[in-house]
Amino acid sequence: MECRLIVLMIGMELSATPPQDGNGSLKQLKILNLEANHFNDSILPYLNTLISLTTLILRENNIEGSRTIEGTFPLSSLANHSRLEVLLLSSRNNMLQVKTENWLPTYCLKVLQLSNCNLNVNYKLSLANNSFSGILPLLPNAKHDMLRLLDISSNNFTGKLPQNMGIFLQKLESLDMSENTFEGDIPHSMGEMQELHILDLSRNNFSGELPRPIVSGCLPLDMLDLSSNNFYGKIFPNYLNLTYLGSLYLNNNHFSGKMKDGLLSSTSLEGLDISNNMLSGNIPHWIGNISTLWVLLMSKNRLEGNFPVQLNNLESLELVDISENSLPGSMIASLNLSSVKHLYLRKNALRGLIPNALFRSSALMTLDLRDNKFFGRIPHQINELSNLHVLLLRGNYLQGRIPNQLCQIKKLGIIDLSQNRLNGSIPSCLGNVSIWRERIDDFSYEYELLEGYKVYLSLNPTIVTYYNSTLDLQPPVEKHSAIDRQLEAEFATKNRYEFFIGSNLNYMTGLDLSSNELSGEIPWELGQLQNIHALNLSNNLLLGSIPKSFSNLKMIESLDLSHN
Repeated sequence: MECRLIVLMIGMELSATPPQDGNGSLKQLKILNLEANHFNDSILPYLNTLISLTTLILRENNIEGSRTIEGTFPLSSLANHSRLEVLLLSSRNNMLQVKTENWLPTYCLKVLQLSNCNLNVNYKLSLANNSFSGILPLLPNAKHDMLRLLDISSNNFTGKLPQNMGIFLQKLESLDMSENTFEGDIPHSMGEMQELHILDLSRNNFSGELPRPIVSGCLPLDMLDLSSNNFYGKIFPNYLNLTYLGSLYLNNNHFSGKMKDGLLSSTSLEGLDISNNMLSGNIPHWIGNISTLWVLLMSKNRLEGNFPVQLNNLESLELVDISENSLPGSMIASLNLSSVKHLYLRKNALRGLIPNALFRSSALMTLDLRDNKFFGRIPHQINELSNLHVLLLRGNYLQGRIPNQLCQIKKLGIIDLSQNRLNGSIPSCLGNVSIWRERIDDFSYEYELLEGYKVYLSLNPTIVTYYNSTLDLQPPVEKHSAIDRQLEAEFATKNRYEFFIGSNLNYMTGLDLSSNELSGEIPWELGQLQNIHALNLSNNLLLGSIPKSFSNLKMIESLDLSHN
């Protein structure tokens, strides 16, 4: 019968190394108490062999012995202890320093005591993605100047924030309290956080006007995320003073009225999301002065006026979403959005001709002009090097024939021209579109803007060190969906409209020409589209028989030829 030692307690003022485990019999040891002895750092290799420990007590020893580097105890020496729940560590003479760098715990500590460990170095604390609940208490009357990063996101905290938190956490450089149920106003004391670079309060129930102490006092802020709360009032008030701001998320709140000029000083802004509010008036001209802007999200508001010509000035702009507003004007013929990759303008009242410049662009990948009042022909001056993947023109007043030049766009996987007034025959050359004919293995729709979450690239070296550390405290991409959001396309398949999001766009291919005035026979060449998933030719004036070549549509999931 095998005997396994489960608990070992040694508390006799010993100074030698504990009993050696030559045959591995102590590998099942769960609780080890070496409190109040004289063990030094020579004990560390021995501890590495006790991989089943759940409780380790090393209080009041001399672990800061001569062989440690600068009197430190590296927590990385416990990397193999995947079951450790309790760690109690302290020194007798207050000379021990605990080293946390390069420490990526594979265990879930329930109790951690580091008393008398001379923690006089900058440290970071992450309690994210747990089940902590309740109200945060008032902080003790002592400043925590060594704490530089605090992350309590994705928990169940409730109530208001402590009014004194900004006073006692003045040296914080990164604060993440997102995805809880905090409520009420933001404490005025947070304006005392003069070294704060990253502040994420998103996905809570905070309310009130844009917190003046933060937007005028926290000067170094590089990323401010107040999205998905209940903030209201004016947006971009003139007292904003965020000179170093790189990313601003105010989406999914209740801001209203016209946009003020408070962002004029934020000349380094790279990402701005103010979507899903109640903003009105024209898009301000100062937007065109922020040359670093590469993401502009303003959808689901009540914005008016012409399409902002000042966007022509932004040479770094890649993603623009002004959909679901009330823009009634036309788009100028001289429009030059040469850097834009994804343009969403659906559900406005835009009218006039579609600018030829949009089809001459070699950068544009997604063009969504659905449900507007565009008329005239689809531009036929198409760049041979076009990178267009998704073309959505449904619900306009477009007329004339479908241009054969669309067949030349090699990467065009989704086309929706439905609910227009297009006439003539269906171009037979659509049967030659390469991505519909066969699966292209090296084809990849850039469905996420993952060209570097630029806010972190622009931070000072201290923060970069935190966010590149092995603790991997960088906020996950899905949390900051405003800029690193997954791109989407709505397309009709199986008699209903569905959103194809993210990597699904790599696999979805479809052609919707329904509800037009197309005539003639269905080209037999469409039967060569062996990789197409959805084909809708319904509600037209087509005649003749269904081509026998349609038996080759091996990947077809939705085929609608009704009402012809």
